[in-house]
This record gives sequence, structure tokens and C-alpha cells, in this order.
Amino acid sequence: MGLFRAADNIPSANQEKERYLTHNNDVNDPGYRNFVAPFVNHITRHFNTDQTGLDYGAGTGPVAAVMLEESGYEVKLYDPFFHPDPTPLDDTYDFIICCEVMEHFHQPDVEFEKLKGLLKPNGQLICKTDLYDEKLNFEKWYYKNDPTHVFIYHQKSLEYIAKHLGLELSYIDSRTPVFKRLS
Repeated sequence: MGLFRAADNIPSANQEKERYLTHNNDVNDPGYRNFVAPFVNHITRHFNTDQTGLDYGAGTGPVAAVMLEESGYEVKLYDPFFHPDPTPLDDTYDFIICCEVMEHFHQPDVEFEKLKGLLKPNGQLICKTDLYDEKLNFEKWYYKNDPTHVFIYHQKSLEYIAKHLGLELSYIDSRTPVFKRLS
């Protein structure tokens, strides 16, 4: 179960990039750092500095990667618009950060399969997104209004993805699912 934009209502790559450039992703902004703190805290509790990560969809301000690097972690960056070098996609990782990115996937099945392939055994894909729930007042829900949010997930969507890909699903909080690769 999920919500997706009709094909004729999906922005072009240029329109997407223009929208992303309006985001204020300052790596020194305390509010932005607080927003990604659950990622950083989870990683520092479950991984050591010898383990490597990837910030997938890092955007213009990869604050989680910067915060982890400040703590001694190695985190590579990939973003099709702002860090387009595909070299990091040739490696595998102990953890992958996917913060406010999965709702931009035009083909979620392809992207999640790719992300699973980038995880080492016992690696974790740590995401952040707003989930649709039937209790929401959909007409007033802000998250659907971003034209670059082309797929909105429901908890059942995440359960399906985990089951389909053989991943273990848990949550840091209601907006932060974690997919663990078991083998």
C-alpha cells in the first residue's frame, strides 16, 4: 500500500533539481543537525568507526555524513544531482543513510533492490520519511504537496519491501525505518 503520483504529474529532472536547490540544507544549522540526530545516534550506537557508510541522496548539505565524519566515521556521498560520481555505488557498506530521499524514488522497487545490493551482510539501510496513515487528514497533510514526492509510503509498504527483499524491518521512531540485511 502506497500513494504515487500519476506519470504525467512527475516533475522533470530539471524541475526536481530546481526544487532541491530551494532547500536550506546548511550543515551548520542546529535545527537541521537535530533533525538528523536520530540517524547519527543510531549509527554511533550500532557501528564503530572502522565500518563505512554511504549517504544515498546526500543533497546539497549532507549534514548526517558531516556529523558522522566529525565523530571519525567514513561516509561516502552519492546524489544523482549534487554528488553524481557513481564510484561509491561500486562498494558495499555497513550502513546507508537515506534521509528524506525514498519518497523521491520514481521506481521504488529498483531503488530498494539497488540499496540492498550496496549493503554488507548485517548492514543497515536507515531511512527517514513521513508515512501515510489512514488517520491523517489527507487534504491538510503537507507532505503530499511537494511535487518531488512521487511515492508516499505506508507502514504496510515498508513491511512489503522488507519481506520482498528478505530484510528485517525495525524503527528508530515513527519516521525512521531501518532495514537490516541478514545475509
